[in-house]
Amino acid sequence: MMKNAFAAVCAVSMLSAGAASANSLVAPGAHSGVASSSIATTSTGEWNKLSRTDGPGVEVWTRDGDSLNKVSFFGGIGGGLPIYRERNKKEAPLPKVTENMLLPDIPVLLESTYRSQYQVNKFSLQSQDIVTIEGKQAIRFTYSFVRSDDEVERKGEAIGSIVKGKLFMVTYEAPAIYFFDKDLQDFRKMAETLKF
Repeated sequence: MMKNAFAAVCAVSMLSAGAASANSLVAPGAHSGVASSSIATTSTGEWNKLSRTDGPGVEVWTRDGDSLNKVSFFGGIGGGLPIYRERNKKEAPLPKVTENMLLPDIPVLLESTYRSQYQVNKFSLQSQDIVTIEGKQAIRFTYSFVRSDDEVERKGEAIGSIVKGKLFMVTYEAPAIYFFDKDLQDFRKMAETLKF
């Protein structure tokens, strides 16, 4: 069952990656203004920036399709706003960023959002550490989750910070089998160059 679900995810990702001709190439090197914000980073390899937007202030990069690997940038999400565009405000409202959020609230916000938006029935926070990025305190955390629509276990790493009451966060996610490890070191190199 798990192999069939994973194969289906791979097939859909390959089709959608090929069909999305409006996606743009992200060349190796320095990038600023990511997610229409003050986020800057340096990539060591090529990525594809998806033309689709998951919400204001959200930008997604992928190599093999966003079901197989993706880096999501959340650029300055303000207080009172969810991190993603809400699919169903009435039936399944998303949690909101608050201006007085603490760093440990960021992983909780991500988990609550995924449970509501993506029907995640299993989310596990593995680690969290306070770090410093360009003189600003941030939280680095790792997690895993399973979406009910494909039952594929995915792993994630993220770094988030609250700057002037706004949320800045970068997440890397991929299926635990093969894909997560494939681009993990490239993500970590990008994370080392992050500026919020």
